[in-house]
Amino acid sequence: MNWAAVREFVGSARFAQALALIAIGLAFSTHAVRSLIGWPGLLAALGGLLMLCAASLVTRWRAIEWYGILPLTILVFVGWSAASVLWSNAPLASGVRVAYLVAYAVLGVYVALMRDTIQIVRAFGDTFRLLLGASLALEVFAGVLVDQPIRFLGVEGNIAALGPIQGIFGSRNLLGFVALIALITFIVEWRTQIVSRTRTIFSIVLGALCIVFAGSPTTWIALGAALVALAALYGLRRVPEQSRWRWQLGLLVLVAAALVTGWILRIRIIELLDARAEFDVRLDLWRELSRYLSLNPLQGWGWVGKWPDAPPYTWLEAGVGRPHESALNAYFDAYFQVGVIGALAFAALIGVALVRSWLLASNRRSVVYLWPALVLVAIAVTSAAESFALYEGGWMLVVICAVKAARDMSWRDALKRS
Repeated sequence: MNWAAVREFVGSARFAQALALIAIGLAFSTHAVRSLIGWPGLLAALGGLLMLCAASLVTRWRAIEWYGILPLTILVFVGWSAASVLWSNAPLASGVRVAYLVAYAVLGVYVALMRDTIQIVRAFGDTFRLLLGASLALEVFAGVLVDQPIRFLGVEGNIAALGPIQGIFGSRNLLGFVALIALITFIVEWRTQIVSRTRTIFSIVLGALCIVFAGSPTTWIALGAALVALAALYGLRRVPEQSRWRWQLGLLVLVAAALVTGWILRIRIIELLDARAEFDVRLDLWRELSRYLSLNPLQGWGWVGKWPDAPPYTWLEAGVGRPHESALNAYFDAYFQVGVIGALAFAALIGVALVRSWLLASNRRSVVYLWPALVLVAIAVTSAAESFALYEGGWMLVVICAVKAARDMSWRDALKRS
């Protein structure tokens, strides 16, 4: 075997591009993969992918700028989650799930290191076109051609009734979240002109159709926030640099006022979005959560990611009368699993990454810097009603955005230069 040729291939940019596409595709299609080949198949695929990423990193070791790779917020959150194994009710299961969390973090770091931002946008765009296209195709097949649900994939086939649909993601809210991130990606692709006009139009229509058919109130709220953020960034980028900080402060005050107003008018907003049933489900779950939070407020119950079929999560499900995979709120979920410290670390991770990416998007000329900022806005808003940011594709996306923002605007680099 010609090891020099193998080393050259593993260390090539084309190999890194392929691994990035596979990593994104696997992270956002875990429901479909588990449905087809089960947990052993998914874990085998994840392990094989991690080995390939490690080989790629080793061969390109000297070409990578290793200083200040990981934001401290990621290290603190992952480190505290790992420490929670010590006081978890089921330390073995908790340890395995921490390893699962770390695995997707490693994939996110790999993608952020090996690809620049515009290449990451292109990789997400290509992957989401495939996943959303497959979702719509399966929904049309189940709901129109055979008029039968595809049970093992969770496809109900409601597209003939205009939704809600789930696609290959298992739930309409996750489909809506992926479609929203995809729509942001497609818009940035269009503005950076990295794909053809025909593909751009097809992609935007595909993303918009998936959002509409998913019928997720959470997605509509996050879409509204992303559009407002896009308009604000559009205006800030045209303000003279000398006075931009004043506009940033004014915008911060407006955001705070909007959040307070939204909280005051939350019931009316929920009624307008026809989301009373979903909100009641979340409210019942959060009330039940609060009963158990008081028992372990500082350290939490131990990291598990998606909820297992074990106490105290079975107690919560019994209390609300229906099964749940999460707390339907990433911040509450982090609080319940890893306590006040973990919840603050997670909020700091999202907040610091958002501030960094926002400043980059408003100050840098390239349109591609809009992508991490808008994606993090969508994640921050969605996390108030879903826990996608804590596991698998959502978590990997958070890591990618945080690492890219930290490498472009790091206080450690500033100290090093000084």
